[in-house]
Amino acid sequence: MERAQTHSDTLVIGGGIAGIVAAIELLSAGKRVTIIDRDSEENFGGLAKESFGGILVVGSDEQRRAGLKDTPELALADWLAFGEFKEPGNPDELWPRRWAEAYVNDSAGDVYRWLKARGIGFLPLPLWVERGDSTRGNSVPRWHVVWGTGQGLMRQLISRLRGHPHSDLLTLRFGQRVEELIAEGGRIAGCRGVTEDGNQPFEARADSVLVATGGINGSLERVRRHWHADWRTPPATILNGAHKFADGTLHDAVQTIGGKLTHLDRMWNYAAGVHHWLPRKPEHGLSLVPPRSALWLNWRGERMLPPLVTGFDTRDLVTQICKQERQYSWQLLNRKIALKELAVSGAEFNPSIRDGAKLGLLRDLLFGNRWLLKEMTSHCQDFVVAASLPELVEKMNRLQGDRSVDIATVNAEATRYDVQIENGEPYNDEQLRRIALVRQWKGDRLRTCKFQKILDPGAGPLIAIREFIISRKSLGGIQTDLDSRVLDLGGTAIPGLYAAGEAAGFGGGGMNGLRGLEGTFLGGCIYGARRAAAAILR
Repeated sequence: MERAQTHSDTLVIGGGIAGIVAAIELLSAGKRVTIIDRDSEENFGGLAKESFGGILVVGSDEQRRAGLKDTPELALADWLAFGEFKEPGNPDELWPRRWAEAYVNDSAGDVYRWLKARGIGFLPLPLWVERGDSTRGNSVPRWHVVWGTGQGLMRQLISRLRGHPHSDLLTLRFGQRVEELIAEGGRIAGCRGVTEDGNQPFEARADSVLVATGGINGSLERVRRHWHADWRTPPATILNGAHKFADGTLHDAVQTIGGKLTHLDRMWNYAAGVHHWLPRKPEHGLSLVPPRSALWLNWRGERMLPPLVTGFDTRDLVTQICKQERQYSWQLLNRKIALKELAVSGAEFNPSIRDGAKLGLLRDLLFGNRWLLKEMTSHCQDFVVAASLPELVEKMNRLQGDRSVDIATVNAEATRYDVQIENGEPYNDEQLRRIALVRQWKGDRLRTCKFQKILDPGAGPLIAIREFIISRKSLGGIQTDLDSRVLDLGGTAIPGLYAAGEAAGFGGGGMNGLRGLEGTFLGGCIYGARRAAAAILR
């Protein structure tokens, strides 16, 4: 069968945020750009369109208005500590460290102000996530949420792309799966593949090729293959919160032509995944923002100690759950806690922010998110609700299909916690001390209960949520220099080949190190794409 062919100045493989940002920059310089995307046109924008839209910025207007003092030097110290970077001369971390340093210095201008100049705004208060636990994290709030979530962000960027003054130079190809890169004359000259339905082979050629196809976490087989040693063995159930086509196909293609892959065992998975009741891919999961005032229990109903509390070290939550005999967990809470604190990451379940409904957001903050609670308890198989603790535990065991959760154990854990609240400050419970700490920041105080007892009769009914590890982002990937050029095993740039976004571990093959300060993912995609476009133009 004859291959369909195209030719352009730059070929962008992947229609997510990194590919779209790079294409905008290249079109602005008058270059002919072809974007090849494996998904359908209606899903143009990739996983970023489904995201909550948080971006790490150092030195924003929102930080200054909130009285926060932040500097690239402080941010870099936090970043390197949280990522557990080794000594500066470590060759394994040469390019990740350089990307980290570049990002914290350039995020305000090359990401934040670039977005604001294109009509994209942010919520007035940055959120304070990844504060750090045994490892130092964010010293100040840096997580800036786009007003409109990732859906609004991508809607604006796609509009800028399609409505670009040089849009006549843009070619979009959907439903095409790239399977190999073309190497000719000592450089990468294009790619070959087949339409997603397998019916039509194609070939695309260009002077430069940018790989922007996401990470490997959409393939649960690869997630298990590269499971980090700190997490023992892969759980029996892993939910998928990544893009279904972020399966590492282009990583293989890059490796085949001599490109270097690094740190594939470094992933940003989450601990509180639940099943989506309308799945769009196998094992489709939703990533909850775990309520801080809930008790986090292991598979037996025992409280894991020290207590697990979100917002400090996401990776450690995964580590602690994977240490258990059965690698899933429960959160025990009540309706009052859920109304105040329950959230689902992403655009789909945050309609007030997604749709720019300020009154709706204010209503949710003042009276609780009744819509979300009803949606989750009515449809999600991992939520159980009951008027009493014995009834709740019975439903937990029925859901799991065994008798592993013991009523006496759960009652003792909840009673002990409630007594600590009754006794008041100073609290002899690490979870309550952390709640007191996070409530000192007004952005967290709005969404955190003031020491709510679990078994409070007036706060019911009781709720238990069964939670699984959910696959999300790849922190490792294709190794690149600061021009986003793909490097070979000897550290030499491969002519004509670039990588950006999650495909490149957000830069350098793993710029976050072992952990990410959050917001470095969307931010890293934008930053890496702009660096790639600038280098291509040079």
